[in-house]
Amino acid sequence: MTHDETTDAVRPDLPPPASATAALAQMEARADPARSAEMAAYHKAPRRYLGLAVPQIDALVQGWRAAMTLEERIALADTLWQSDVHEARIAAAKLLTQARIRPDDAVWALICRWVPQFDAWAIADHACKAGDRRVMADLARLVEVESWTRAGHMWSRRAALVVTLPLCRLNHPKPAETAARERVLGWAASYVADPDWFIQKAVAWWLRDLSKHDPARSTAFLAEYGSRMKPFARKEAARLLPQG
Repeated sequence: MTHDETTDAVRPDLPPPASATAALAQMEARADPARSAEMAAYHKAPRRYLGLAVPQIDALVQGWRAAMTLEERIALADTLWQSDVHEARIAAAKLLTQARIRPDDAVWALICRWVPQFDAWAIADHACKAGDRRVMADLARLVEVESWTRAGHMWSRRAALVVTLPLCRLNHPKPAETAARERVLGWAASYVADPDWFIQKAVAWWLRDLSKHDPARSTAFLAEYGSRMKPFARKEAARLLPQG
């Protein structure tokens, strides 16, 4: 039987890799040269692309995780990230994307080491999904995240908003979560005059998602800061708010 995405999706029973080399070999066996060329042109970051779809990566990671300890997952994630292969970096993030991890300090430390290396949205967003679980598990980590807002590296500044997205998606935040939400909105306010498209898009993303759960707060932010945002970002941020 030939390999396809559907097969992986229903049979995530691949043996765990004995090493990062074996993990990469499993991904390389599913490479699609035509798609890899398209992905390289789309993402633009200068690295190797195998052409795997996200469901294929999901299936591989699911099989690996089932037979690995947390320490083994952290080690594999670290090595896969260092390979600088597009799909390997996404797999690295997925290996660590889990709500409950105890202890999780090593996971958080590894994700933080990745942040200054972000250079494209897809890998950054997958890594931030792993990171947002760790932020919500311990809101004291916002101290470190706040340091990213002052970075000269645009992707680090953007990550501060992407990794805190769960805060804007709470329907009934606890007092500490409300305070954390306000803290992040303060960061967003400091970004509104930033001309970078990705920063403007991140502010809009945060406000748009917030508008689904606290439209009044999103409206108030736009009333105060919207005039300083790029028109496309202001429009996107308000897209789900009641009009009139």
